[in-house]
Amino acid sequence: MQHKVTVVGAGNVGATLAQRIAEADLADVAMVDVAAELATGKALDMMEAAPVLGFNAKITGGGDYAATAGSDVCVITAGLARKPGMSRDDLLAKNAEIVKGVTEQLVAHSPEAILILVTNPLDAMCEVARRASGFARSRVFGMAGVLDAARMRYFIAAELGVSVEDVDAFVLGGHGDTMVPMPRYSTVNGIPLPQLLAADRIAAINERTKNGGIEIVNYYKTGSAYYAPSAASFEMVAAILHDKKKILPCAVLLEGEYGLDGLFVGVPAQLGRGGMEKVIELALADDERAALAKSAEAVRELVEKLPA
Repeated sequence: MQHKVTVVGAGNVGATLAQRIAEADLADVAMVDVAAELATGKALDMMEAAPVLGFNAKITGGGDYAATAGSDVCVITAGLARKPGMSRDDLLAKNAEIVKGVTEQLVAHSPEAILILVTNPLDAMCEVARRASGFARSRVFGMAGVLDAARMRYFIAAELGVSVEDVDAFVLGGHGDTMVPMPRYSTVNGIPLPQLLAADRIAAINERTKNGGIEIVNYYKTGSAYYAPSAASFEMVAAILHDKKKILPCAVLLEGEYGLDGLFVGVPAQLGRGGMEKVIELALADDERAALAKSAEAVRELVEKLPA
């Protein structure tokens, strides 16, 4: 039976994700947006590419959540995007309202689905969706670390002049200014990064990783990144639908791991057909643990501002 994925939001991230899923023949896609005709038009445009590209997945678009019924995975990208000078925190109230309403609709039509959050501020929006859905933590988590790590991997590869395929990296913590790049757990074909780069160059890469999103916003002026975010979301969806048991950094609800409880924080997690199947605990140095605790506190401050 063909898998089905709902993508909420037909903007740049959502539409590009829908396109990636369909072109890979990973699943049929239902794309929903408050701008129903926009979603319908983009879906039709993508389907008219199918004869050329040779994919058989079906893409529908519109504003009716009835079309999302029976989805295996629902990816929520809907919400306001950041503009220059706007922090992720500024988005909190409006996007919380949007995500709550979207989640209620998705759960009503696909009560067994797995929810992946992409809307910012990411970690707080995961909590909004958890409350609205009542789902276990295995079925509500966020796309953040895959994107942040991808940025770090690219920056490392560019600095060293090596293939991006040889570079692995991890980023922990909240999806924002307090994220914690982990050069000690970053490797180039198995070689630890600190053996290949001087400390000042690593520090520069860490800083650029933290500001990766706003760097794109400042170039675009009127929008935010979408090619890399959609690719990161695609990797997570594929890991779930193909039951890959892939270990990826995701925003997950911690229940005592890393000394944290009741917060969505970016950590390595195993993704498979059951959703988020296992949290992987890394051995952290004192400074790394302190940085993660600081990042978690920033997430807690956001969550405490959410409407009850």
